[in-house]
Amino acid sequence: MADAAQVEAGPRADWAGSIRFRLAVLYSVLLFGLATVVVGGIYAGLARSLEDQDVSRTDAVVALFRDSEGNDMFGTIEFERPDPLALFEREVNEQALDQLRTYAFGALGALFIGSLGVGWFVSGLVLRPVERIRNVASDIQHTDLSRRINLEGPDDELKHLADTFDEMLGRIDDAFESQREFIHEASHELRNPLAVIRTNIDVALADPDADAEELRSVGEVVGRSAERMTTLVDDLLVYARHGERTTREEDFDLAEIVGNLAEEFEAPAETRGLELSLNVPDMALPVCGDTPAVRRAVANLLANAVRLAPADTTITLACARHDEWNTLTVADEGPGIPAEDHQRVFQRFWRGDKREAREQGRSGLGLTIVRQVMEAHGGRVDLSSNAGDGSTFVLWFPRAQDSRGHA
Repeated sequence: MADAAQVEAGPRADWAGSIRFRLAVLYSVLLFGLATVVVGGIYAGLARSLEDQDVSRTDAVVALFRDSEGNDMFGTIEFERPDPLALFEREVNEQALDQLRTYAFGALGALFIGSLGVGWFVSGLVLRPVERIRNVASDIQHTDLSRRINLEGPDDELKHLADTFDEMLGRIDDAFESQREFIHEASHELRNPLAVIRTNIDVALADPDADAEELRSVGEVVGRSAERMTTLVDDLLVYARHGERTTREEDFDLAEIVGNLAEEFEAPAETRGLELSLNVPDMALPVCGDTPAVRRAVANLLANAVRLAPADTTITLACARHDEWNTLTVADEGPGIPAEDHQRVFQRFWRGDKREAREQGRSGLGLTIVRQVMEAHGGRVDLSSNAGDGSTFVLWFPRAQDSRGHA
């Protein structure tokens, strides 16, 4: 019985505790109180003006008096007596006041009931923008934050509230989008070192005559790839804690990075029957920036070249100095890229043939990451390619001052 009573009382309690109900009661009390004051003032003023009416009149008569010495004299005697007409008017006024009082109470009762209806209607109008905000907020899902309230109407406090809520949704949407992008990029970038590790280990295990030097070389390649993965995982942890990506600023030798990456991708290239040609000058090519990011960008280009180049072709990896710039070139003899797609290949998630991309598990982020890394370092990436003629990517880095003080 107690549970049934609680279930029945629950909706009433929720209804009675709503903001609209409280506003309706408040508006009703204010409206009814104002009407009571007005009607009471009218009644009091009218009653006072009617009650001040005199219902008697004064008459005077001349009378003959005799003084103490016996002399006759005349005097005037005044006396009051009820005025029949005034008494009639007072009776009429009292009946009118009684009827006015009866009508006033009846009108106040009806006004109280009407004020509740008016208060409920007005509170509904006032809370309509709030109801829209609530409906939009309830419809928003964590996977889709693109909806906005877009409240129209006067530039009042409720519109400011809705606009503030829209701005907050925009910031949350940007944060979620940035997080999704970072997760996509991180998962894409983890695939390259994993592929390098797996391929080098498979090659080493497939060669029963591998000597200690060869196994040591494979171990060094695997160690560098594992270090790249560790750095990326650390970046993920920092991003999860602080909500922003890790950026580094250090001097490094571009030629050294090219040599290490050529060694790492040598085994994957040989597995597909490709020749990896390395052309590095005998000089330092100093660059200031984020070393892991540059490694990931170049690794993305090499991974694409190894995947797309046909067997028995050559992949060229070279770096050079040009005035105030250091360049890094990755060229292959693959299918090439049509001229009309040269800009689209750098767009996020652009994958050309989507069906083929899904079958190969490609995300469409590799070249986007390359462009972002180059823009972050104040450089650029150039593409030279035609359909069927292979592709050549050239990365331009501003040259930094080396450790010996030479530019």
